[in-house]
Amino acid sequence: MRSARLQLRSLLPVGVVLIAMLSVQTGASIAKALFAVAGPIGVVTVRIGFGTVILCLALRPWRVRVPPEARLSLAVYGLSLGTMNVLYYQALERLPVGLAVAVEFIGPLAVAVLTSRRRSDFAWIALAAIGLVLLLPVLPQVSHVSVTGVAFALGAGACWALYIVFGQRAGRHLGTQTVALGSVISAVLVVPFGLLHAGSIVLSRQVLLPGLAVAVLSTALPYTLEMFALTRMPTRTFGVLMSLEPAVGALSGLLLLGEKLTPAQSAAILLVMAASAGATITAHRSVPAPVPD
Repeated sequence: MRSARLQLRSLLPVGVVLIAMLSVQTGASIAKALFAVAGPIGVVTVRIGFGTVILCLALRPWRVRVPPEARLSLAVYGLSLGTMNVLYYQALERLPVGLAVAVEFIGPLAVAVLTSRRRSDFAWIALAAIGLVLLLPVLPQVSHVSVTGVAFALGAGACWALYIVFGQRAGRHLGTQTVALGSVISAVLVVPFGLLHAGSIVLSRQVLLPGLAVAVLSTALPYTLEMFALTRMPTRTFGVLMSLEPAVGALSGLLLLGEKLTPAQSAAILLVMAASAGATITAHRSVPAPVPD
């Protein structure tokens, strides 16, 4: 009975990560549909602005004292969070959702490679890497993809890597409050710039309600869930598990935006899903990260 309870406790963060991915990719597809009205900068401003307000109301981070040893990690986490979203939305404007996510995933994949010490982890990473190669603009079927879009996605991936590493470090001291505090930092960075760029259109009727949905689906809900998972599993396990993200993004793009994949891209998605399934099966064998009090 105790063994079953321990196994359930170790698998809980895995389920939380999967829910977070479904949420954020649904939000990404809704956001992309809004680009025609407010542009990527306007939409990311709505996402971060409203998302931060929701997180602050829910978590009340002003009650938390940030210890000195957590301040640098929190600052890097917040800055990487805001920059990642801006770069990703620029990539999303130029690439299909599934492809943008796949290129961005190079960041967390690098984290998984650099922090892994088990041969089985490298096997799942290698399988995911094969799938990613099929999704990159190196084949004739995808040679027309935007190089600028790929560059933005790679930049977002680098920020995503920083988000994983420094989010876990800050989370050890601050728990789920990290996401609210980090969102405040990202909002201070992005919202003033976004309002100057997009103007009052971000508060128009066409943008406000769907923008609120994007804020909940892409910021408030998934970042809280991911922070819960990050403090309860090793960084390498989290990074490999996130390899399912391109598949979720491609499915969301297909169902909500009508974005169809080539056969090569579909095969790549299957490889990435297989890698994620393998990581999920073996996740309970890893030693979880310390849980803050």
